[in-house]
Amino acid sequence: HIRNVSDLLNETMVNLNDVVSIQKNVNLIVEPLPLREYVEKAMGVLSEQVTLKKAVIKNNVSKEIVVNYNPAYLESIVLNFISNAIKYGQAGRPPLVLVDCFQEEDFTILQIKDNGLGIDMKKYGEKLFGMYKTFHGNKDARGIGLFICKNQIETMGGKIEVDSELGVGTTFKIYIK
Repeated sequence: HIRNVSDLLNETMVNLNDVVSIQKNVNLIVEPLPLREYVEKAMGVLSEQVTLKKAVIKNNVSKEIVVNYNPAYLESIVLNFISNAIKYGQAGRPPLVLVDCFQEEDFTILQIKDNGLGIDMKKYGEKLFGMYKTFHGNKDARGIGLFICKNQIETMGGKIEVDSELGVGTTFKIYIK
């Protein structure tokens, strides 16, 4: 029992350290990055889950789209949102993940849309990006991924919007400055 509590406390400390590092990192490396390649890289990393769940991921991001971003943050963000779209798929239908990109005012918007479980936004909307907040009762859910991604996005001068409906799916719009 003590070992279990110790492991959980250690995990909490690592998570908090990550968050502090994100919020305090003023000298982030920012470079031009081909967005489509980062989506393809995430798809490669997730290939086993894609096969297991019979997921379909459509990368509609143009090869020409380049964003000025921190490479580690972009990799983390893309991987987290696509893996969540697969993980929280609706029982009885294969996950479908559509990744698109478009311009709106001063932002490049990376949109990740799925046909998964969806989130009750009236009930959980305010808590969606909270630390250690989970909404579907998955055993492996830690409630840290969305929290860290939101911090990374905001650190880079962006924002995130969510549209979701239970049983229909979720759309995340990541605004990249």
